[in-house]
Amino acid sequence: MSKYIALLALSGTVNGVSLQDVKHVIMLMQENRSFQHYFGTMAGVRGFADPNVQVNPDGRSVWYQNATGLTNEADYLLPYWLNYLGGEETFNKSQCLCAGANNWIPTQQAMNNGLNNMWAHVATPQSWGYFKRQDIPYHFALAEAYTVGDEYFASITSNTDPNRWFWQSGTINVPGGYQELGSGGVVLDDNQQNGCEGVNLNCLPLQWPAFAQYLDEAGVDWRSYQSSYDWATNNGLFYFQAFQEAAVNSSLYQRGLTFDGDNGLAAFQSAAASGTLPEVSWVFPPGALQEHSPNAPNDGAWFINQIVDAAIHGKNYNETIVMINYDEGGGWGDAVLPLVSPNGTKGEWFEDPYGELGYTFSGPGVRIPLIIISPFTRGGNIFTERADHSSMIMFVEHFLEAKGYENITTSQLSDWRREHMSNLLNAFDFENPDYSIPDLPQPKTPIENSNGQIIGLYSGYCSQVWPGSCSGSEYVSGIPYGNQTEAEALYFEDGFKSVRGYLTEGHYLVFEANGYALSNLDTANKQFNTTKATATRDDIHQRWVLHALAEEGTTFYITSAVDGKYISQHSSLSISESGAETYNITYTGSGEYILQKENGAYLNIQPGGGLSFDSTPVGYKLYSVTYHS
Repeated sequence: MSKYIALLALSGTVNGVSLQDVKHVIMLMQENRSFQHYFGTMAGVRGFADPNVQVNPDGRSVWYQNATGLTNEADYLLPYWLNYLGGEETFNKSQCLCAGANNWIPTQQAMNNGLNNMWAHVATPQSWGYFKRQDIPYHFALAEAYTVGDEYFASITSNTDPNRWFWQSGTINVPGGYQELGSGGVVLDDNQQNGCEGVNLNCLPLQWPAFAQYLDEAGVDWRSYQSSYDWATNNGLFYFQAFQEAAVNSSLYQRGLTFDGDNGLAAFQSAAASGTLPEVSWVFPPGALQEHSPNAPNDGAWFINQIVDAAIHGKNYNETIVMINYDEGGGWGDAVLPLVSPNGTKGEWFEDPYGELGYTFSGPGVRIPLIIISPFTRGGNIFTERADHSSMIMFVEHFLEAKGYENITTSQLSDWRREHMSNLLNAFDFENPDYSIPDLPQPKTPIENSNGQIIGLYSGYCSQVWPGSCSGSEYVSGIPYGNQTEAEALYFEDGFKSVRGYLTEGHYLVFEANGYALSNLDTANKQFNTTKATATRDDIHQRWVLHALAEEGTTFYITSAVDGKYISQHSSLSISESGAETYNITYTGSGEYILQKENGAYLNIQPGGGLSFDSTPVGYKLYSVTYHS
């Protein structure tokens, strides 16, 4: 039993709940949306209120995308609300709008060697556009009812197929990794026909094992749910050699490749209602409902709701976990760059076979949404650990290990991913489950054709009213070049979320313990202290920012949002970094943290609000807040 499973099993003994009591893990992957594009305005996340936003050598933050040559109005483009012009026509266009190039070379070019400022040029100007709550209300409501991750990234700096196949196997066969290069070749771009696009490049079928094969051989109850109509080939199992060669009556074929008639959704809903879902499920939406531009986000919301509604009202909701993610950014940009492995890392770095990028990394790629639905992630939390599609595999491995299965560890996943990407376990609180059912908005049923089959907003309306490219002028309502201020462009909502997982930058944090919060009220004497915690957590004096001392790790400087001063020796504040004290902030599980000074003493808030520095820690609850005042 791994140390993670042992800890979870131990922590759950009080209420008799642990990971091994979970019966069903359901994975639903949607398509082609970045985190910033969907949730950049959401309260409490690393979005447009980011206090640690990257500033480039030209002195401009990454919010300022290079627009030189695109317009005479300005040399930059700030993020903008896609529906800033208002009206139903603009809204419908934005639902069907495409962002531009999202394959291997353009994605790396948009990231521009870490400057991350060429999205308007390489993709399209609208790739820097975003939605607000009123545009995608269901997505917001679902994320805020449960747990949303704001450091989850695509696995590959490319498009759909490489990311989906990584999600389902843990590799794209990077040369020098755990397979011989001839084992299907490296996969960098979409290809859905057997054969190769070049020597050892984008070859099908995939000759390495899918993760599902490990499960099948171990006797795990698993399956894929998919419909036979409007199927968008996004189940990667169809492209693995073992599945292509599987006999029709084999477990691989029956669990992985069979269609559920015209309505795979009904099969899923029936199994959820009766409590007969398998231990591990992959769910694949029809093409019109997968949110891949030009397919509408709100059509995808309808499908997501069908899955979530079936799960949370199903017989075994108390033992069910639903994980919803997106395969890649779809050309929609994001200001937060992924953590990249050191140059030369085995299974991660290689020579670009297209001859354009030189020696480069395979991923991770663009930041994308992650929502985790379960009684153990209920309540409006933000999960701050760096993760990617390998995290899904690692979580399922730990889940099945807790259930007693053996030999389900995916051998081809690189050591670097296992060591540096989250296994998602810290997103869950098994000690304090919340079995209440949220009141979620019900998305409108998508447009159907004359046969009663869903075709969605794009095919049923947008393409008829505005025929032409979904990334062209027919769909672009306007780009606000030269008419932007940061205050208008960087819109965000006021509010907070409770924090889970090890900490990363990009948040304003409130540290609470024993009914009090760390506070910077005594600015004249440059001292920090405590004040009573509040329900809204909107007091700027209780707001702090972390500054990581290394790209990874738990050691930070801490500054006040009031005046930028650093927490220094004892309870003092310093105006400069040279006087700052280093703090190690450790996540201990169940939403609790401890703060340890560089001399080893713990910073504690005692009952009654007194500050103390002790040899034993007091646990803090942390809240990520975004407020305009």
